[in-house]
Amino acid sequence: MPIETAPDTLPLFPLPTVLLPGAPLGLRVFEPRYLDMIRECGRNESGFGVCLILEDEGDGKTRGAAAAYGTEARIEDFDLGEDGLLTLQVRGTRRFRVRDVRIRDNGLQVARIDWCEPEPVSLLSPEHGLLSTLLRGILERFGGEYAKADQALFDDASWIGWRLAELLPLEDEQRQQLLQIDDPDERLDRLLVLLPDET
Repeated sequence: MPIETAPDTLPLFPLPTVLLPGAPLGLRVFEPRYLDMIRECGRNESGFGVCLILEDEGDGKTRGAAAAYGTEARIEDFDLGEDGLLTLQVRGTRRFRVRDVRIRDNGLQVARIDWCEPEPVSLLSPEHGLLSTLLRGILERFGGEYAKADQALFDDASWIGWRLAELLPLEDEQRQQLLQIDDPDERLDRLLVLLPDET
């Protein structure tokens, strides 16, 4: 559940993807409103919100509206690409829920948001042991930045859930559903249902 405090504000970067807590994301930024946003984040040492762009049911066309739940992105690195565009490496941190959105003159969406409660470290339940084994197998096969993760993390229900939500071949709508679940065990229950048949 969102923390009951006065809402903060966060500039939004709606994308056709879901950023999950702890996950990396590479971005290319070229629109003036988002370049302004990145400069502002740099000055204030702050993050911005990444929300999934929703699509109309049936026709696949984007509505342009952002999902009500998103994840704060913090810039870890940046560079100029060969094409002169700004490239960013960001990482998802805190989840938030949007209260309302206003549009600046430059078109940037700025949301009043409530931060979701931080998830405590909770031990993996026996019924979710398969998911820890599955994640270990994925990392042994494909490597990546989590391959050398602390072994204690493989007993953490929250960490296991976020990493599987990031690495499994899921639809963005499925990842969004997982992002909106507050309870790590409930998220793992949902992942068991979503597991591809070949696993």
